[in-house]
Amino acid sequence: MHTYRIISFIADDRPGLIEEMSDVANAHGANWLESRMSQLAGKFAGIVRLSVPSSRLLELERALAALDRVGLTLRFESAAPGLPPDQGNSHHLEILGYDRPGILHEFAAALAQRGINVTDLRSEIRRAPGNPDPLFHASADIALPEALDIGELRSALESIARQMGIEYALTTTRA
Repeated sequence: MHTYRIISFIADDRPGLIEEMSDVANAHGANWLESRMSQLAGKFAGIVRLSVPSSRLLELERALAALDRVGLTLRFESAAPGLPPDQGNSHHLEILGYDRPGILHEFAAALAQRGINVTDLRSEIRRAPGNPDPLFHASADIALPEALDIGELRSALESIARQMGIEYALTTTRA
């Protein structure tokens, strides 16, 4: 029997962090199922879902927790077995415009008010070619409820984009 765990972590960025974690996981019979990791502002952070034989769970968690000696801060959570659930009506949202406070909040509020689940989100500040003003860029995968009126959503997003002087694109990724 296997147990599934989500491990979230953060550390000062340096080469070898993934190797150290995967070495411990491998040594304890764990299967690395999926992960999301990124470097940001000198830190390296991520989440990992592992499957481990139930009889080896405690020794795996102790061994991973011991990585705090090399600067890794970890947190363990129970996870569901199997494949991730089907996200249904999947779309992709891109947002781009000159940076200012509130861009992400306005779009996130519009999505939340309509029961839309954000399944993946990345955002960054970029330099515009030939312009010293920073650009805000966000890229999100979202799952729309089946009964959602896509026209009404597009209208709401267009209103936000117009008010904030930014651009957005909403595309279907899977029906």
